[in-house]
Amino acid sequence: MRVVIATDAVDLARRASDHIAGLIVQSAGPRVTLGLAGGSTPRATYRELRAAQVDWSRVDLWLSDERWVAPDHEDSNERMAREELLDYVPAVFHGIPWREGRPPLAAAEEYAWTLETILGDHQDIVVLGMGDDGHTASLFPGTAALTETDADYVANLVPGRGWRLTATIPLLHRSRHTVFLVSGEGKADVLARVLGGERLPSAVVAEGAGDVVWLIDEAAASRLDRS
Repeated sequence: MRVVIATDAVDLARRASDHIAGLIVQSAGPRVTLGLAGGSTPRATYRELRAAQVDWSRVDLWLSDERWVAPDHEDSNERMAREELLDYVPAVFHGIPWREGRPPLAAAEEYAWTLETILGDHQDIVVLGMGDDGHTASLFPGTAALTETDADYVANLVPGRGWRLTATIPLLHRSRHTVFLVSGEGKADVLARVLGGERLPSAVVAEGAGDVVWLIDEAAASRLDRS
């Protein structure tokens, strides 16, 4: 595990974009898979990625999690990803199969099958954020998805937040490269707890994933023990 501290949010987005683009370029094989996160910090990174010198035509993009809303809803991670990246690059995007009135559990099962066809028994790169409660993707503390061991993608009912669809810990642990993006003083306390070993969801994911890099800014790093 590596921790890289950027000066501020702008520097973080640039560093993250460079790192992700480098991983794509270095990936062997005809196709590369990249899991996308929602949130404000990834948004800035995707905006930077537009200009990256990457052969996007060989990249398969998917969502590490999604709110159970229509793809054009203002809270949709897909909408954010389209506005900041997908509308600008010729990558292949695999979105959540949302339909009005459809049960989220059925959509999660279908998406798990879709991911199996593109990811196989591994995935190349996944980008993850972290909430101020230590959650990542939609793996919130105390929710059922944290204990899922059989399915790669599930519908997770989060108290006060409604249904979320999310990659599970087993799927995220199969990633060859995991990139956590964390910015802002509001994340400083929980980041110190996660990197200090407290078993919050972000820590559990990081413990079992491959080549984990935490890209954070000075504000998020303000409570870390740097000794």
